[in-house]
Amino acid sequence: MTSQPQTKDAAPRHALVTGGSSGIGLAICHTLIAAGWEVVNFDIQPPPDASSGEFVRVDMGDRAALAEALAQVTARKALTGLVNNVAAIRPAPIEDTSLDDFDLQIGVTARAALQCTQAVLPAMRAAGHGRIVNITSRAALGKELRSGYAAAKGALNALTRTWALELAPRGITVNAVAPGPIATAAFKAANPADSPRTQRIAQGIPVQRFGEPAEVAHAVGCFMHPMASFMTGQVLYVCGGITVGLAG
Repeated sequence: MTSQPQTKDAAPRHALVTGGSSGIGLAICHTLIAAGWEVVNFDIQPPPDASSGEFVRVDMGDRAALAEALAQVTARKALTGLVNNVAAIRPAPIEDTSLDDFDLQIGVTARAALQCTQAVLPAMRAAGHGRIVNITSRAALGKELRSGYAAAKGALNALTRTWALELAPRGITVNAVAPGPIATAAFKAANPADSPRTQRIAQGIPVQRFGEPAEVAHAVGCFMHPMASFMTGQVLYVCGGITVGLAG
């Protein structure tokens, strides 16, 4: 039988966030910590300060290194929350997309998500509940120069639905948040505000602006909430409306 909606959190609650040292991942760490989660951040680069929780340096593209880091953390923490946020992106037209770059994007984004999910499931099953959120992208609906990235994010959307069906009887929900253009530091560096191209992108968004990392994190926080136990297998686009009419 599925568990009843949780109205009170068990304490302490431990969550793993991958790629939590900057951008959307850092905002997710801050949001979860504010909601009472104790957060472990897996990233290859350190965060700007200690506000994102416990930092563990790990190359998510290294299968063995990730396995070791997961074994160490799960041995001392019962993780009942997981946000698979980390991703790799190598933009290129299809004829210039190398197989190595394609494999890297699939591995860091989708394979690592599977590896992390498998590692946390024993604790979630023992607790009788859990929250898994995958950070995908509106690029999974199609975007030029994104063969590997779109494929990897599309894989995460498919995994979200598959895992939701498998894990629902255990009280474990699996959902995805798919951002559109978000004004992270990396996005701003690649898209200067005074660039005509950047302005055209913004004008193509129905709300007429770029999103903020905290807005994506807010959506993640909703799926991670104890009262979100009746929502599973969903992909929520946080995109300012640009996917309206494209997903159906």
